[in-house]
Amino acid sequence: MKTQKVWFVTGASKGLGLALVKRLLSEGYKVAATSRNADALRKETGVESSDFLPLEVNLTNDRSVREAVSEIIAKLGAIDVVVNNAGYGQLGTLEELTDEEARKNFDVNVFGSLNVIRNVMPHFREKRSGAFFNISSIAGFLGTFPGWGIYNATKFAVAGFTEALSAETQSLGVTATIVYPGYFKTNFLLQGSLHTAANPIEEYKEARDLEVIHSDQIIGNQPGDPEKAAAAFIKVAEMEKRPLHLFLGSDSLGMAHTKIEAVENDLTTFENIGKSTDF
Repeated sequence: MKTQKVWFVTGASKGLGLALVKRLLSEGYKVAATSRNADALRKETGVESSDFLPLEVNLTNDRSVREAVSEIIAKLGAIDVVVNNAGYGQLGTLEELTDEEARKNFDVNVFGSLNVIRNVMPHFREKRSGAFFNISSIAGFLGTFPGWGIYNATKFAVAGFTEALSAETQSLGVTATIVYPGYFKTNFLLQGSLHTAANPIEEYKEARDLEVIHSDQIIGNQPGDPEKAAAAFIKVAEMEKRPLHLFLGSDSLGMAHTKIEAVENDLTTFENIGKSTDF
């Protein structure tokens, strides 16, 4: 009989994280999940079970994460799959956002995941197995979204450290996958999950226009189904060979191809200049 993996999912109170936790529990997996409010997480899942461990964790605090990891291993026996899903969107052009606004987005979206990785890796190294799924975004691969620069930067950072992690852990039996979701029908674009600049500057027409497009056209019309994303996570986690790059959604795949074509075009067009700097 196949042993079910123990999953650790951050940012599980809503959106993709909540859909994944519900799917995992329904399929008999053991799940530890973080939220800012464990009672709310219990209410959202509707599950009371020894196989479900909801936790209130401050992901930006290394000690809080370390204590959570220890509790998961003690109560559920192990950790096999980590999904670094916690994060939020930050709108605002690079000039508009304050240093505080930018650093706060990095604290949650980047350093929160690094705290999880740092504290889970000793366990993964000891048992020489484990899988990380670090949630980036298509905005962590294609950055030409005006007014999303800081958020893009956090998601590019997730992609960058995950590539390094996959190389660092190759001989340890541990895999790392960058997940690039497109637009999914969740509450990500709603207040609470998406912060706006405290001091917007109206002259940034492109950024303001894109904000209107998101609020008037994209909300409610996202093509991605969170339930199908949850099924995809589980399918990939059960694979013997997992991808480094996982694009979720036809919109994400389309934008990725657009970026790749643009890079290939620049490589070809400016190849002579690029090579001109060699000795």
